[in-house]
Amino acid sequence: MTLQTLANLATRLFNWAVLQQQTLNRPATFSGIGLHSGNRVTMTFLPAPANSGIRFRRVDLEGKPEIEARVENVIDNNRSTTLARGNTRIHTVEHVLATFAGYGISNAVVEVDANEPPIGDGSARDYCKIIQSAGIVAQDERREPYVVTSPLELEMGDTLMTLFPDEGFRISCTSTDKQGRFTQFYSVEVSPRSWERELAHARTFCFFEEIEYLIKNGLIKGGSLENAVVIRDDAVLTTEPLRYPEEFVRHKILDIVGDLSLLGRPILGHLIAVRPGHAANCELVRRLSAQMRKPLVAAQAFAPPPGERSASAQSLTSQPPAQDGAMDISAIMQLLPHRFPFLMVDRVAKLEGNHICAVKNVSANEPYFEGHFPGHPIMPGVLQLEAIAQVAGILMLKRAETAGQIAYFMAAEEVKWRKPVRPGDALIIDVEMTKLRGKIGKAKGVCSVQGEVVSEAEVTFMLREA
Repeated sequence: MTLQTLANLATRLFNWAVLQQQTLNRPATFSGIGLHSGNRVTMTFLPAPANSGIRFRRVDLEGKPEIEARVENVIDNNRSTTLARGNTRIHTVEHVLATFAGYGISNAVVEVDANEPPIGDGSARDYCKIIQSAGIVAQDERREPYVVTSPLELEMGDTLMTLFPDEGFRISCTSTDKQGRFTQFYSVEVSPRSWERELAHARTFCFFEEIEYLIKNGLIKGGSLENAVVIRDDAVLTTEPLRYPEEFVRHKILDIVGDLSLLGRPILGHLIAVRPGHAANCELVRRLSAQMRKPLVAAQAFAPPPGERSASAQSLTSQPPAQDGAMDISAIMQLLPHRFPFLMVDRVAKLEGNHICAVKNVSANEPYFEGHFPGHPIMPGVLQLEAIAQVAGILMLKRAETAGQIAYFMAAEEVKWRKPVRPGDALIIDVEMTKLRGKIGKAKGVCSVQGEVVSEAEVTFMLREA
């Protein structure tokens, strides 16, 4: 057995060893400026309980709202990755997420007093120092990796990404611009050891001709040669020598590690990426998220009636237990006046604070499919909007705790329809109350199918006597 083989084996064993959930031992703080916003910001990493994931907390906003680092909360990935929940946003999260993923930290709270973490020197070096200061502790619960069992290919613009089965987590990446300048290749098996040594110090970079566009679009207000490398023609503008011979492609891999962590689970697979970017990274995560749901959906669709299943089979095919605030159709109909064929909610899976998650099972028997469209049935977008409004109405009525009232739909803004909804789909409707004053409420709603967003809107409604 060669030394290289022994090293590879040791790395794989180390990867498996950190599949226990981990969090921080103590809080640690870092201050600086945001790359795109230019705002001064203080960021604190905090320990978090098992199974809570990575969350960003905006302590500068009323109520200190939190956003979970999941791909469902990604609203923009132009030059960086932005998360949002309701009206709360946090920009440029990829380097922070890459640091947690690189060290195998699955649970933490990131407190910031502005809309963007401090950029540091454009790499993850300063974030690593925070982790080292805080320390890492193992938790009792295990992290369940997503094991890639068959190749998955994504082609998006100039980007090509293919994910293959593998015993560890490896990324092989080619980085280049449209003119083929500074083409670089690097391949690494990602582990806490290789993360800290081979990836964390790679700085963000851009081409000189991109700077004017970025400035005109209100970006890089905090950018300088102190926190980014600028490429002009064949010259590299930087305050220090390059930290790696392949620093540009290594930074691309750093971004991939951060964006892929939005899956919420570590990945066992080999990703080969050519000219990656945040948009393609996040689209790959969405497809992985949809794949993760397929076995459960298939098991539920083809399962025999409950009376014909063994106890073990029931445990494999039943839906997850209802969470706090869950409501069946009878409880929903006591709140909403809507009835067939206009009741767009079958079940409330969770109702907690300002957030509600509900389900509409789209059946082939829906009456609107007869004319929308014959031979090509698609759920009308306006009915998805109505589903958001009805679920928001449930949330407002439960929050108001008043009987005998109706939530009247008043307005819809920022309405977007992204993908068709067809018979057999389970429409998941997530709504968060963003404003509630007296009898008027405003909420942000997102509809998804198998983890992919199909529509979204901001709705306004009013409580009136029935």
